[in-house]
Amino acid sequence: MKKLGTIIFLCFLIFPSVAQTQDHQKLIDLDLGWEKALLESDVDFLSNLLAVDFVWVHNHASLIDGREAVVAKAKRIQAGQPNDTRGRVSRDQKVVVLGNTAVVSGYTVVDRGPSPVTYHFMRTYVKEKGQYKLLANHTMAIPDEELKGK
Repeated sequence: MKKLGTIIFLCFLIFPSVAQTQDHQKLIDLDLGWEKALLESDVDFLSNLLAVDFVWVHNHASLIDGREAVVAKAKRIQAGQPNDTRGRVSRDQKVVVLGNTAVVSGYTVVDRGPSPVTYHFMRTYVKEKGQYKLLANHTMAIPDEELKGK
């Protein structure tokens, strides 16, 4: 009986860490999907991912977008509006999960020419009905002189 108790106790220690690791990878994959959807102006993906109250604070609060603005821009690009973004590559993602809330942070290199710009991002996801929704995104351009070592 003692062995059974020890096994059950070890399961309680192991299973949450496995679930958390799965959530971490799921969130990184979802976040990479966000970047791809922005690059490809994927209206359906963006519409499904963004929470109703989504807010995106751009570099130095120079622009603050909501869900409607992000989806509308993707629709305009799909309808033929020029899009100068040629690439979006994320790296060094870190995930922190607390209850139904998760934060994914890292760097994204956005290529719009003439030279790519590196942004630090921090995105907040909230789990609703078993699925993560993107609630907030904050991006900050990193000046070239500060990029050394990043």
